[in-house]
Order: sequence, then structure tokens, then C-alpha cells
Amino acid sequence: MPITLPESLPAYDVLRNEGVSVMSPERAARQDIRPLRIGLLNLMPKKIQTENQFARLIGATPLQIDLHLIRMTEHQTRNTAAEHMETFYRPFQEVKGEKFDGLIITGAPIEHLPFSQVTYWDELCEVFDWTQTHVQSTFGVCWGGMAMINHFHGVQKHMLPAKAFGCFTHRNLCPTSPFLRGFSDDFVIPVSRWTEMRQDEIDAHPGLTTLLGSDEVGPCLVEDRAHRALYIFNHFEYDSDTLKQEYDRDVAGGTPINVPANYYPDDNPAMPPLNRWRSHAHLLYGNWINEIYQSTPYEISQIGT
Repeated sequence: MPITLPESLPAYDVLRNEGVSVMSPERAARQDIRPLRIGLLNLMPKKIQTENQFARLIGATPLQIDLHLIRMTEHQTRNTAAEHMETFYRPFQEVKGEKFDGLIITGAPIEHLPFSQVTYWDELCEVFDWTQTHVQSTFGVCWGGMAMINHFHGVQKHMLPAKAFGCFTHRNLCPTSPFLRGFSDDFVIPVSRWTEMRQDEIDAHPGLTTLLGSDEVGPCLVEDRAHRALYIFNHFEYDSDTLKQEYDRDVAGGTPINVPANYYPDDNPAMPPLNRWRSHAHLLYGNWINEIYQSTPYEISQIGT
């Protein structure tokens, strides 16, 4: 079944042309079923690219998804047109009285800052606490996951001596998890970060379970059952060329950067990169949507009660 998007949102035509089933709100309103309300709190500077990436994954499930785009209330983006933000996004303070079946909190390119120095940190902490009464399941991605696990458990992020950058092999550490249904024993995931979470510090909290991890780049996917949350520190949602865009940007700007590991054929940036994570990306987000569908109350007002 389709994902519901405004027809004027750029992702609508992008996904429809890719064969993803999309539906306008007007058409969805005529269907006699309740769609899942999924919020996307988009902290990334390239808003439209991020919208496309996550809409593509959650829109590939056999359930109707009603996607809501959310922004921090006072923070103003410099990389996306104000008209786009005004048309498609609502500030958190405007939506916090509503209930959602799921919420995705994206990463943000602010890893070098202590959490407390992020300009919107206080409101983001309000979002984290709000999820416990207004959201059935929350998915924190990269910096968003690091921030959320820090808020609820005090687990710290640590700066790396060099950027973890490329496609790294990860292991399935919990094959019986419903979130990993259909997963291989190992697979690759795109990684792009200057910080890490450490497994021993996660293990110090009995309520946290690491589902995916790598010998090279550490823990990846952590389940926090008590807070009905998943935290993923890497980027299943990336497009085939997202790492290439980051690499080309740094090269053009004179920023020292290594060729992303295990990404280009023969590690040759002149070659087009190969996507070796797409199937597992769809599995993970499809499994997450399915778990929400199995657990969320039909009366959405009952979420959090």
C-alpha cells in the first residue's frame, strides 16, 4: 500500500517515477482504513534529499503511511528554500499536541559540538520526552540516535581520530529480533561520521540491546525497549551516490578526506559506486513499520496511555 504525500512535494514525483506507490491526501481520505502516522523530524541541511531517502524506505511497505515533516521551532535552515519549509514543514511546538505511530529523528552535521552546545538542544530534549507519551516507536538516526541514547541513558559520543567513511561490513548480532527479519549474517552499511558510541558503555545499561555491530566501526543498531526506540548510528537510508557527493564536496573544498572505504570498485573514485545495502535498508525499515502496525492501537488517541 502507498505512502501519502502532498502532490507538490518533490518526493512525490521522485518516488512515483521509481515505482514506489504514492497517494495524495485527498485520495487517502476516501479509503476506509487508518494509515500509520509517521513523523520525520528532519535535522539535516539538505532537507529534500533526506525526505526522498526516508520516504523511499517507509513508502515501500504494504501499509498506507501518512508522512508528516517536522522541524525544530526556532532553528532556521540555510540550505533549503524558505518556501519549501513553509509549505511542507510544521514546527515541533505546533505538532506536539498530536499523536504519531512512528517518528524518525535524523542526523545533523554537528558532531563536533557537545550536545549541550547545540542551539536547539533544550527543545530536542523536549521532543525526546514527548515521544514517551505521544509516539508508539521512535527511530533515531546517526547523530539523532546518539543524542537520544545520551538523553535517556547518559551514553557519551566520542570523537574519532579520523572520519569513519565508507561501506563497512556489519554482523547480525540478534537474528531472532523482529527488526532483523530476513537479514543476512553479515552485510555492508554506509558510514559517515566523526564520532562513535562504544560497545562497553552501551553494555553497561541492561535495557539496551545491540542488534547490529561491526569489528571496524563499532555498534550500529541498538534497541531500547523501555523507551520504544531504535538508535542507528550509520546510514542505511543513503542513496547510491551520497558518499560520493560528500567525498566530491570535501575534495573540491580542499578538506583532507580519504576515499570512502569499500565503496568504489577497486577503490577508484573515477568508477561509479555500487549500492550493496539497498535490500537490507528496505528490510530494516519495513520491519520497523510492521512492528509499529502490530503494536500500535487502532484509536491513535490511545498511544502513550
